[in-house]
Amino acid sequence: MKRLQAFGRFWYDFVIGDDWRLALGGLVALGVAGLIAHSGGSGWWVVPPVVATLLAISVLRASPRGP
Repeated sequence: MKRLQAFGRFWYDFVIGDDWRLALGGLVALGVAGLIAHSGGSGWWVVPPVVATLLAISVLRASPRGP
């Protein structure tokens, strides 16, 4: 059981990391891209701008002069 808990903690720390908002934003972007692809469209273009925006927000929040 301890190995299973350690495995779960590893993946939680790896995916969630320091900011749960980034993980949630990435998951939402992948979900939207999947829904677009499932409906027959090309959904790959959704993920890069969302990831770039999340990265910019994260850097601004972490910078000393950020909001």
